[in-house]
Amino acid sequence: MAAVSRPRTVLLASPRSFCAGVDRAIEIVERVLADAGPPVYVRKQIVHNQHVVRGLEQRGAVFVDELDAVPRGATVVFSAHGVSPAVRAEAAARGLRVVDATCPLVTKVHAEARRFAGRGDTVVFIGHQGHEETEGTLGEAPGSMVLVQNAADVADLDLPDPEHVSYLTQTTLAVDETTEVIEALRRRFPAARGPGSDDICYATTNRQDALRSILAEADVVLVVGSPNSSNAVRLVELAVRAGTPAHLVDNASDIEPEWIAEAAVIGLTAGASTPAELVDGVISALEDLGPVDVREHRVTEETIRFALPRGVVEHD
Repeated sequence: MAAVSRPRTVLLASPRSFCAGVDRAIEIVERVLADAGPPVYVRKQIVHNQHVVRGLEQRGAVFVDELDAVPRGATVVFSAHGVSPAVRAEAAARGLRVVDATCPLVTKVHAEARRFAGRGDTVVFIGHQGHEETEGTLGEAPGSMVLVQNAADVADLDLPDPEHVSYLTQTTLAVDETTEVIEALRRRFPAARGPGSDDICYATTNRQDALRSILAEADVVLVVGSPNSSNAVRLVELAVRAGTPAHLVDNASDIEPEWIAEAAVIGLTAGASTPAELVDGVISALEDLGPVDVREHRVTEETIRFALPRGVVEHD
């Protein structure tokens, strides 16, 4: 490790770490645990970060993949990524008490899917196959929606009425790549209509903008986040597309010495589901290797807070 030890500058992108939707989802599970007591069941990971999940498990949350693992009549929390109407119907059939932690920005996309399908459009959803948000959104209008993941997929589309096409996007996509897909879609289907406001959420956009602001100065970028976090993975991809080496680390122990051996300037950020203390842990690990000058680059302030859902007790 001697070759790795040297003074460094850390360019800390801001905003980073938790967004309002993640804060809200975690708080919902914590409050339900406090009020109802364990066990509280959560369908899928409440947010895509294994440290958050482990912490809630230690307090009595039980994470399940599907509702058939939840005892009849128990309390279940739906994750921030949302669920399809079929999942809601299954929960009702099993007599479950449902607490919905779906991010309000995902709920907006679901409402748009229903509205666009209701007016007779084929709805093209731009997202990642298998992601929970994608599955939930497609379930809102399964007979009227098709999934595309990239611009190449657009060329393969065979839609029943090219004059009645709408598009929506997963909230955690890379802005520039999504723009490419939308442009391809509009070239192929000039009548295609999008939502009144962007579906990619403010937090995803802000974190990408913040990272973009430091890329020119950074020798390497570290993105703190779990591998299944879409927005964290998009940050790595953004840096790599810009020509800056980048690595996803779940925590400081994942850092490989060869990544930073020659780096005098390290860019550091975190996905929207990553706890801030994990970023602090990376800085501490770098400080163990020599003097560190931390410089924060803030592109905007985030002041958004989402109200808790009905039925979740607010405490002063």
